[in-house]
Amino acid sequence: MKLTIAVVSFWYFILGAVAYANSPSLDLIDESVLAKIRSTLDHPIVVISVKAQNNIYGDLDEAAILKLDKQWRAETKSDDQPLIASVMSAPLSTFLTLQQAQHQGLFSEVFVMDRNGLNVGQGAVTSDYWQGDEAKFLKTFPVGPDAVFIDEPEFNEDFKTWRTQVSLTLSREGEKLGVATFEVNLTELERLKNAR
Repeated sequence: MKLTIAVVSFWYFILGAVAYANSPSLDLIDESVLAKIRSTLDHPIVVISVKAQNNIYGDLDEAAILKLDKQWRAETKSDDQPLIASVMSAPLSTFLTLQQAQHQGLFSEVFVMDRNGLNVGQGAVTSDYWQGDEAKFLKTFPVGPDAVFIDEPEFNEDFKTWRTQVSLTLSREGEKLGVATFEVNLTELERLKNAR
């Protein structure tokens, strides 16, 4: 009996490992997914919030940006979190959190950045405040107002799901305002598409 349980457990483990060995195809990120993302970004609170932060932080030099990022990183390890609290309590963060919840697990992370790559609003606390040195920003904002960048999938060990980040330049009437990043749960997206 113990041998049977051990063999079954072994095969269950092997089959589970095989299931997660290959990520779902990025072809799952089709126009319907991009339409959901764009629909969220069409809400006036997104543009109003990003424009407001661009007016405040738009002309920051790199030293000032790095100082803010350093403060954010320190606050993630502290009980005193004035910068994090100011972003997380912003109306845009509330809106993004609600949008994330309404999509029932499809978007595991959502955040919007200004033209410097600094977070304006987000559904959860990120590890850093400045995204301007990362591909999500560098492969969208400098590229153009309609740029879309889909990053390579990564396996999330904690949740046993495949995820990828979809980033888009946020623009209005051809003017680049910032960037939005939606981390898409590919495992859930594949399940939803197969259920149709």
